[in-house]
Amino acid sequence: MGEEGRTHRSRAEEVLAAEKLGRKIAVEIKSFIGPSEMQDLQQALGQFVIYRAALEASDQPERELLMAVAERVYFKLFSTVEGRALIGSERLRIIVFDPQT
Repeated sequence: MGEEGRTHRSRAEEVLAAEKLGRKIAVEIKSFIGPSEMQDLQQALGQFVIYRAALEASDQPERELLMAVAERVYFKLFSTVEGRALIGSERLRIIVFDPQT
């Protein structure tokens, strides 16, 4: 997908916006590099919910918000029963990436 805009965040996190074939997305890249993965998860979820609400209230409510996380984070936090429940209850759309490639 072509890159439409980019906003940098602290702690190696950023939000990317893209559009291709009429599909508009915003991808929030989360690093989970803090001393507590649970605290990082709480912060990531809170930010995701706020960003999603802001998008829905903006002039681009059709833009879909996704969260990108490294494979190790996905397998440790989101592939568990509790993690899958969290994905469903919070309507998370997750992209899993390999930070080495």
